Amino acid sequence: MALKLTDQFLAELDVEAAATRRVLERVPEGRDDWKPHPKSMPLGRLAQLVAEMPGWVAMTIDQNELDVMSGEGRARPVLTTTRERLEALEKSVAAARDALTRTTDDHLMTNWRMLAGGTLVSEEPRYLVLRHSVFNHLAHHRGQLTVYLRLNDEPVPSVYGPTADDSRFA
Repeated sequence: MALKLTDQFLAELDVEAAATRRVLERVPEGRDDWKPHPKSMPLGRLAQLVAEMPGWVAMTIDQNELDVMSGEGRARPVLTTTRERLEALEKSVAAARDALTRTTDDHLMTNWRMLAGGTLVSEEPRYLVLRHSVFNHLAHHRGQLTVYLRLNDEPVPSVYGPTADDSRFA
């Protein structure tokens, strides 16, 4: 019997949430405007993005589309402390878990659309959106955040394996 998609995503959510928590715990407070290059995202914005990204699971399951130019969700409060970011992570993980437990694999096979100013950017099955635009995207930005940690002389925690600062295997 094949493992359901929802079960696979729930298991992955647990692993990714733990790794994300370890990284967010190391983000230095008071350096929110720091960035490694003028074209780079500031540290505080990147940390908040990483904390809130698991919540995109619920958005992908509960909404049929998102217009990235609509401004939806942009009026969120800015998170500046470790506690606030960790609370946001827990809230976004809980929303993801709730959405995954109440959806079905059949629903994950239905299409989801991304628009930009009403123009279709992409349309693909929800399970692919979860894989590429949520979980892989989270890993990408969390990886950026670990580079920011290193450049700020903060210890880099184990994510998928040991680091120079954390010898345990995640």
